[in-house]
Amino acid sequence: MIAHGSDKQSVEDDSLLRLDQQALLSRLEALVSAPSIDVLRAEIATLRREVRDPAGSLGARNANNVVEYTTRYLDEELAQIGAAQGLERAIYYLGRLARSAEGPRTGAINDIDLNRWKSYSDLITDSLWMIERRDNSGVHTAGYWGNFVPQIPNQLMRRYTRRGDWVIDPFAGSGTTLIEAQRLGRNALGIDLQPQMVEHTRTLLAAEPNRPHSTCVVEAGDSLSVDYGALLKRHGARSAQLVIIHPPYHDIIRFSDDLRDLSNAATIPDFLQRLGDLVDRLLPHLDRGRYLALVIGDKYARGEWHPLGFQAMNAILQRKVLLKSIVVKNFESTAGKRSQQELWRYRALVGGFYVFKHEYLFLFRKK
Repeated sequence: MIAHGSDKQSVEDDSLLRLDQQALLSRLEALVSAPSIDVLRAEIATLRREVRDPAGSLGARNANNVVEYTTRYLDEELAQIGAAQGLERAIYYLGRLARSAEGPRTGAINDIDLNRWKSYSDLITDSLWMIERRDNSGVHTAGYWGNFVPQIPNQLMRRYTRRGDWVIDPFAGSGTTLIEAQRLGRNALGIDLQPQMVEHTRTLLAAEPNRPHSTCVVEAGDSLSVDYGALLKRHGARSAQLVIIHPPYHDIIRFSDDLRDLSNAATIPDFLQRLGDLVDRLLPHLDRGRYLALVIGDKYARGEWHPLGFQAMNAILQRKVLLKSIVVKNFESTAGKRSQQELWRYRALVGGFYVFKHEYLFLFRKK
């Protein structure tokens, strides 16, 4: 199960400890010289008690020499040191904790503190995503047929962007990506073909707190013809750092009567051609080395399974991108199908097929 987490810490956060940085580093440095594992364990037990005392020797004395931990994170780190089977392993863990106290070490494209990587327990690194229920907190709603779970853009933006980066969503729909961007302090540009959905998304964004003061805007238009460069420039951006594409799965859901709508593509080859054309329009506005994510599923028609996901993947791979990951995400039944589970099981047994329970997330990096 994926929980909806904040940008910096995991869902297991509890009370915050504010410690004197130099005092803590001095204690950790002294522990490295422990003559035996038994002595080290005894010292660690003492330290676990002392860090919880704000008036003690490790409590922060001024705002310029402070290191912060959650109580649980620091206690688990100290417990791991104390439980080490040998002195060498314990000293290795001590060094890791000392590095986390010295300051953050982030990567080139995100704000993840690699010195405290264990604190991001809700960030997924596996290729199978089991999401039991969508996040319906804040202004998120499942009322728009075909929208995706907010946990997907949340995971992608935390892994592949920094605060202040720009994200493009050419199929904004009910604004799931934009709402998550606003929550996480990212900027976002959304495009949607249906003016009523654009107004709906603007209403939701206005109701969602914008404490990081992000710029999240949605524009009405055809994603295959809008000028992405001009729209970004209008809002003070030169380029984007992430693109999230969640298109119609061809004609499984007809979103409108507009012939420009990808859900009205005449054939699968036509759908794939238009999807490729869209990527051609987007890539010039994505920074080199940054990521494009495609969320899509397959379709079943006239007794045949059509691998739309992998066909779309191959269409995008014809562009200047590298495939970085293929994620399989579980797909829970819609409200309508949940009441017909026995019927669908019967149809599968009769028809010799398997009922869809998954979709794909293809992750590409621009060359």
